[in-house]
Amino acid sequence: MPLRDNDNGADERLTLTVGGVSHSDWTQFMVDASFITPADAWHLSVGLDEQRLPSGVVSGARATLSAGHDVIMTGLIDDIHHTVARGQHQLTFNGRDNAAALVDCSAPVFTAQHMTLAEVVDKIVRPLGIHRVTVHGHASAAPKKFNIEPGETAWDALQKVAEVNGLWPWIAPDGELIIGGPDYYAAPVDTLSLYRDGSGNILSLTLTTSCAGRFSEVTVLAQSHGTEEHEGVTSRRATASDDTFHLYRPFITVVSDADSDREADVRARKLLSDSRLKALTITLSVRGMRTRHGVLWAPGQRVVVKSDIHGIDGVFFVMSRTFRGGRGIPLTTTLTLKEDGVWIPDMPTAG
Repeated sequence: MPLRDNDNGADERLTLTVGGVSHSDWTQFMVDASFITPADAWHLSVGLDEQRLPSGVVSGARATLSAGHDVIMTGLIDDIHHTVARGQHQLTFNGRDNAAALVDCSAPVFTAQHMTLAEVVDKIVRPLGIHRVTVHGHASAAPKKFNIEPGETAWDALQKVAEVNGLWPWIAPDGELIIGGPDYYAAPVDTLSLYRDGSGNILSLTLTTSCAGRFSEVTVLAQSHGTEEHEGVTSRRATASDDTFHLYRPFITVVSDADSDREADVRARKLLSDSRLKALTITLSVRGMRTRHGVLWAPGQRVVVKSDIHGIDGVFFVMSRTFRGGRGIPLTTTLTLKEDGVWIPDMPTAG
């Protein structure tokens, strides 16, 4: 029988589909998704009655994870562990989404000039089997001259060209590559609470604050290469400051490929926001895999969190989430939350 959420009746059975065959009765499972980790991963274990592996279940097979009618992740099976012992016959699968090839493999070596962002992205990812790409945001230009060095991974190259425009790459649940950013104007998907009297829908909450790796200001010293149309510039400088940080902790970095003062400024702001992102982390667990409106939890959502014990009452950004469950194991979601409006501040529109 499918597991169902007590509040909305949604089907919470986790189903793996490989070669048209589906399975959903797991002894245990864990499914991660994060904006920080390039390739989202899953881990599934199942006991077998048969004496051989199901046909088509092989390392490298295309696989889809879903909950009810909602797709959670699309990718490949990385590893299969087939264990047989006295009284035990078990399969364990490890897999990742379509970003796995970008993380594992080298990018094609090329030098691009005067190409659009979409053209450069396509040249990086198409040889690795990713053909569906959507680029969000107003900016669409790659650097005037963009180089990929031998040995550079496709993901590193993709991240580098995306960050020029203040964007970020990730894989959507259906396997599409998205180049975009968060939507800080989207309405919160739920309200999660934890109170001293024991009420609320949060199972556990950890609040972590830190000044490690934080900077009060970031300065980027940059230069740009000359082209046939333009002379090189060797004296670009941009500084971004964090007025919310009370300690004086400056950071200076040098880059060699900023085509404009705006690009240097974007890099300074990005480094500063990455620093500020480390200042606050909320890790909490809730029952089930869905919000009270029946939507699967996912990175990129905004959520209201209230805890009188921690002094928390505000909107936070879902940076990552992990589903856990299995036979006899409570079905839970762990959310990692960050300060709202900080990650990729130069991309306020939906991604």
